Amino acid sequence: MASKSSRSIARMRRHTRVRQKVAGSPGRPRLCVFRSVAEIYVQVIDDQVGHTLVSASSVDHDLRAQLGGLKKIEQARLVGKTVAERAKAQGIDKVVFDRGGYRYIGRVKALADAARESGLEF
Repeated sequence: MASKSSRSIARMRRHTRVRQKVAGSPGRPRLCVFRSVAEIYVQVIDDQVGHTLVSASSVDHDLRAQLGGLKKIEQARLVGKTVAERAKAQGIDKVVFDRGGYRYIGRVKALADAARESGLEF
């Protein structure tokens, strides 16, 4: 079995490789996902300026009351729905999805599906 450090190093390599091709622009910013063991974080980033336009996470103050008692995959769905609603409020309809080197299963997939269902296009 791979050690924890080699797994995280491999994820960083995958993320770096993807980031060479994926970049957010003002017209189509990057939806970036970070998944820790307990939480999930997502940001919509304009890479040309280097600013975060919209963000949501499972530690977000507005979402904390709704997340109590939910499983992690359900929390990811709620975070995805929230970030999509906040992006739509800012006038962002299309994004480039950056899964951060994580496999597209589980929480990452649930977050992406919820964002798509709520109106983000990627």
